[in-house]
Parts: sequence; structure tokens; C-alpha cells
Amino acid sequence: MFMLMIGFILFIAVIGFSLSDRKELSWPEKFLKDSAAYVQQWFYKPAGYIAGFFEDISNLRTIYEENEQLRLTAAAYSRDKINYNFVEKENERLKAELSFTQRQKEMYNYNYLIAQVISISNDANNRTMTINLGSNNGIKPNMAVTTIDGLIGIVSSVTSFTAAVTPITELNEASPTFNLISATVMGRENDSFGILSSYNKETSRVIMTKIAEDDKMDIQDTVITSGLGGIYPRGLVVGTVENKQLGDFGLTYTASVKLSASFDHLTEVFVVQVPEMEEAEK
Repeated sequence: MFMLMIGFILFIAVIGFSLSDRKELSWPEKFLKDSAAYVQQWFYKPAGYIAGFFEDISNLRTIYEENEQLRLTAAAYSRDKINYNFVEKENERLKAELSFTQRQKEMYNYNYLIAQVISISNDANNRTMTINLGSNNGIKPNMAVTTIDGLIGIVSSVTSFTAAVTPITELNEASPTFNLISATVMGRENDSFGILSSYNKETSRVIMTKIAEDDKMDIQDTVITSGLGGIYPRGLVVGTVENKQLGDFGLTYTASVKLSASFDHLTEVFVVQVPEMEEAEK
């Protein structure tokens, strides 16, 4: 009992000493805290590494899922961007074609039948392009074919559902299948006149002949069809005058005309339907 009482008294004294307002710990407390901290670091660091490892694995899974989502988003964006660019260009092209047909209808009473170019023949003896309109659509031989930029050629043959178009680049005064084109200058239709008689493949220019000596045709003038001859309707843009020089016999002038229409990547054309010609044929 005596020993228990002494131990209890010492226990109370230690508790009181521990709870007292001290500025620093006793050496046994310091020893115990340092020992516990030293032992704890050997358990804490590996536990931290293990916990961090599993946390990194979880983060990698999250990052992988986010990357997959970003890939899908990027792919969808690229697809939508391509579609948007295609639709935007298509819209601009249709607006330009609509503006062209409306402007031409205000000037001349023509119908413009939109046709798709479905094939191009590069045969040296028969260079033609085929369009997806034929006699069932009102297409007939010798109808002029143009784009919003300028004259392309003339319909040379027709089937029920397609038509062959001979391009203006095959223009040759010696050819029996291509009618020569009577032309004039925009703004001076009653003062200028010439014949588009051939196409120079070396210079990629149309040769205009039979220009009168006193004709005021000048460089950069816009050449259009005059409507004379009954084949090509008047007012179709052909190109611009690049130069003008004396003809072979010195009595008339000739001029080189740069075509306004481009034959690169040609996909859509307009077949010009003239109501007056249709009625005359009937």
C-alpha cells in the first residue's frame, strides 16, 4: 500500500509538472518526442510515396480520359471546319451565280440553264467537255456556253441526257465544226467590230481579226459577243484586249484577247437559252 501511495503521488506530481506553464520540455520528454519523430519518419515517407503513387495512377487515368475527349473534340472541330469551309465557298459561289443570272436577265432576255461538267476529253482531234443536260432539258446544238466570268464554248452535239461542248480554245477559222464569233467592245457596241477567228495555243490568247483601221478599240477594252451571225447571242463577255497590231495586208488590224473564263477546275457552266431564237426555230 505504501509503495502504491508513493507511486500515485509521483504520478500526480509528474502530471502536475507536465501541465504547468513551462517554457521548455524536460529532457525525458525531448528524448521521447525525438525518438517518436525519428521512428515516424521511416513509416511516414514510404506511406506518402505509396499514397502518391496510387494518386498519380488515378491522375493518369483522368488525364487519359481528358486527352481522349480532347482528341474527339479536335477531330469533330476539324470535320466541322472542313464542312463549314465547303458550305461557305458553296454559298459564295451560288450567290455569285445568282447575281450573275439576275444581272444578265436585266440586260438581256436570256435563260441560263445551270449544268455540271461531268467529263473532259483531251483527245487532240476532239477536245470537248460533257455536261449533264441534254435534249430533255431543252439543250440544242449551237447554244453558247458560259460561266460567270466569260464565254466557254458552244454545244456541238446533244443526247437525251448529256451534251458535248466544244471549248473556245478549239476556235479555228479552218475548222468546219466551230463557228467564228463576231465580237464588239463593251460600251462601244456600235463603234467597234471584229471577228474572233482562232485561238493561239502558244500564247493562250484568242485572235481577233477584221478590225477596221479607224476602229477605236484599245488595250484593256472588254470584248463581248455582238450577236451578229445568229449563233452567239449578244452581250456575252469573252475577254480583254491585250494588244493591237496591223494585219497581214496592212488594211485591217488584229488584236490578242485574253479570255476572262478559266478552264482550270471547271465544274459548273451556264447554257444560254435565247427565247427569240427558240421562237424563230418554231
